Amino acid sequence: MNDDDDARPVPDESEPPLPGDDPADAFGGPLIPEPPHPVNWNLLTATEAEAEWLELNRWIDWLRHTYGLPAGVIPPFWHRHPELVWELSALHLHWLCAYDPERSGSAPLGWHRDFADTRQRLRDWVTASGTRLDRDRPTRQTPWPGEPAAPVEDIIIANRDEDFVQFVLDDVARRRKQEDDFYAGLNPVTGELP
Repeated sequence: MNDDDDARPVPDESEPPLPGDDPADAFGGPLIPEPPHPVNWNLLTATEAEAEWLELNRWIDWLRHTYGLPAGVIPPFWHRHPELVWELSALHLHWLCAYDPERSGSAPLGWHRDFADTRQRLRDWVTASGTRLDRDRPTRQTPWPGEPAAPVEDIIIANRDEDFVQFVLDDVARRRKQEDDFYAGLNPVTGELP
């Protein structure tokens, strides 16, 4: 033992950990509670949806840069297409589970195998949706007999990040209104629906 060993401070357990002490800090820390769980986008509250959107967006940005994925696999406006949201959300959950420290050392290999399959499905979804690098349109829907055909027009989107933020704000506001409408309909005495 030398004098340098004696000079090291003993960590105080009551102090919060320093940035970088937690592996989750590679993404700036998780926005959603652990452990990972499947996301049913149809059932999220406004608060849950906001956290899930931001977490998924951050992970997708990391994914596309890390693997050099083109817009034909992950387009900038993926958030406007439910088929892409569900697919990418499932891939994110799979990644979280595969890289969980409690998992087998071979779990990441399974994720990469499934990632190869997912990339092909993503290409198919992107082709069907018609979304592009600088423009977007709603995914074409084949009308069934008796249904009106919805017009499909491309819109040019100059700033992807601004579009994403506005999309999330609109989604959160829509969900919050649904929650407010639901609670406004409850009987104030019994807490039950009329």
